[in-house]
Amino acid sequence: MAAPMLEVRGADVFYGASQILFGLDLSVERGQTMALLGRNGAGKSTTFKAIAGLAPPRRGEIRLAGVPVSGKAPYRIARAGIGYVPEDRQIFPEHTVEDNLIVGAKRGPRGEAHWTLTRIYEVFPLLAGMRTRMAGRLSGGEQQMLTIARALMGNPDILLLDEPSEGLAPIIVQAIGGLIRTMRGMGVTILLAEQNMHFCLDVATHATVVDKGQVVYCAPMAELRSNAAITQRFLAV
Repeated sequence: MAAPMLEVRGADVFYGASQILFGLDLSVERGQTMALLGRNGAGKSTTFKAIAGLAPPRRGEIRLAGVPVSGKAPYRIARAGIGYVPEDRQIFPEHTVEDNLIVGAKRGPRGEAHWTLTRIYEVFPLLAGMRTRMAGRLSGGEQQMLTIARALMGNPDILLLDEPSEGLAPIIVQAIGGLIRTMRGMGVTILLAEQNMHFCLDVATHATVVDKGQVVYCAPMAELRSNAAITQRFLAV
């Protein structure tokens, strides 16, 4: 049986003396779109930073396709196959859309080159018409699409999307949701951190709910949809 694409086991993560994650376990299979759900402060972004090597676990292990990546430098974890789209996007505002994409370009961990400029512009036609525009002049939704596209240019095995719908107009949220469904249909493995459960209902195949730095529920999204006790206790605002 093949190893999960991403596996986090017993992760304890601290910021200074403050512990944020407490023995967190998480598993994402190849081709899944896993929603990591929880209220603000539950530990979602810290989980992503732990996976990406920006907040290394003090205890526990992280494996990518069965290979340990815990304790490696962030750039080595990226080369191993992690594509990370942070919550604050971090575009290069004084460079063009195409320059931002080229900056992120690299082959995958086994030499894959599935994602090229040509393919990006096919999947993100909005960006194709803006390739010479300065990235700092894009709207929030356009910047979000650019950061996702830039991460894909690195040909990752798994894409981490941190709060992709936050602060965007409803029509742009719908567009981001459609994009995630398109990527899912193409076989991209996605881990998606969100507070907005309703957004995830239509885009994710599975859900993991975190609260106070621990996993409290994990199931196919269809099961979470019908589990009022979990949604009211851990996800209701």
